[in-house]
Amino acid sequence: MNRRDISDDDTGPIRRVTDTPSDRSPGTSRSPRRTPPPEGARRPRPPAQRPRSAEPGKRRAAEPKPEPKPEPKPAGHGHGHSHGHGPAAPASRRVRQLLMWLLIPLAVATVAGMILLYPWGKDPAKSVFPQGTPVSATVTATITGPCLAEGQVQVGEPPPDAKPCLTSEVTMTDGPGAGKPLKLTLPIEPSTPRFAAGDKVVLSYNGGDVANPASFQIVDFQRGTPLLLLAGLFALAVIVLGRWQGLAALIALGLSFLVLALFVLPSILAGESPLLVAIAGAGAIMFVALYLTHGLSARTSVAVLGTLVSLILIGVLSAIFSAAASLTGLDDSTSQLIGSLGHGIDARGLLLAGVVIGALGVLDDVTVTQTSAVWELRRANPSLGWRELYGAGLRIGRDHVGSAVNTLVMAYAGAALPVLLYTSLSGVGLGSILGAEDIAQEIVRTLAGSVGIVAAVPVTTVLAALIASREPQESL
Repeated sequence: MNRRDISDDDTGPIRRVTDTPSDRSPGTSRSPRRTPPPEGARRPRPPAQRPRSAEPGKRRAAEPKPEPKPEPKPAGHGHGHSHGHGPAAPASRRVRQLLMWLLIPLAVATVAGMILLYPWGKDPAKSVFPQGTPVSATVTATITGPCLAEGQVQVGEPPPDAKPCLTSEVTMTDGPGAGKPLKLTLPIEPSTPRFAAGDKVVLSYNGGDVANPASFQIVDFQRGTPLLLLAGLFALAVIVLGRWQGLAALIALGLSFLVLALFVLPSILAGESPLLVAIAGAGAIMFVALYLTHGLSARTSVAVLGTLVSLILIGVLSAIFSAAASLTGLDDSTSQLIGSLGHGIDARGLLLAGVVIGALGVLDDVTVTQTSAVWELRRANPSLGWRELYGAGLRIGRDHVGSAVNTLVMAYAGAALPVLLYTSLSGVGLGSILGAEDIAQEIVRTLAGSVGIVAAVPVTTVLAALIASREPQESL
């Protein structure tokens, strides 16, 4: 009589409530079910009505529950009004209006900054030292021997410490002496390029007599063809994988180069503040590249805001610690630039401008990735709130930030590799090497940029979570 036909562990309390008879005495809840009642008591309790007569107080509260469940189904044909489909759209409109109010002034400030900082009406800056006109040529033959001027003859044995020279016979392929041969002599030094017959080279023509070899000097190799082939291979790979979005990314990349070449470089050479020019140029590149590549949407706007906040942080940290470390920015390349300009330039501002522009590309990658991750999480599970979206997106960001910081560090280390090698030859301690001007600049660039990248993850993720959680499902 006490045998259980259904396990309580399998059915739970719902099954026990359903099978409990209408007897209100808890001690006799099972015995009346097992002992058949008199025939007269069976009629008011047919088998179909037995579950409904058990615990009427609880059953009445449970009876309305099945009734509302079918009701949301017809209404849920449009993704469920019970999830706030109706009020979500106005919230999304408010969010987009907020993004517009935040981003439109920034875009206007960027355009205004570019207009004010551009050197309108000024002649392009030129070097005070004559650079010569580039002329293309082809090396036809090379001879290694003593360093002799044209017409000189070596008499006797050369001195033991005399350095040999490389005499190259070249034929100009363009310029004022196209088709004419020349013999040019270069001293063989460890830093001298090794030219051989068949090499395509670039000559520097100083404007003198075309027939005089002293009017020309070999300066470099021609690299146009391999660079164009590599650029074509890169463009093909991007278009094959990214298709139309890849094509848009290539167009955005071209426009970014135009901003650098037509605005950033001329404005800095004209004497404008390098940091202000870099901020305006980075803002223009950010707006053009992100919106052209990823479209005009709330998702892209969040990435733009995250990038902007991180760039401000990087600029502030770079300014503070470059001043605290007494960095002047006067490395070899900057000193050469100042000598060529013939006037002073804000060397520290040039250092900060390089930090801002150098970190922009990595920041775009981090912010776009974090925003896309949060949007895809919301699309996969529309019931997630902003806290859940933020937590999941931050876990993705932790994996991403490690590789992004390593990318930035390795990029700066690779660019500064000759400086690192040269400094390590000094034989001084590690502290002195790290404190040297050239190395300290790279350290400030790397660490300030890395802090900005780390900060971009939570900042962009929380913005994306707050906005994506209020987006209507069809807008995701």
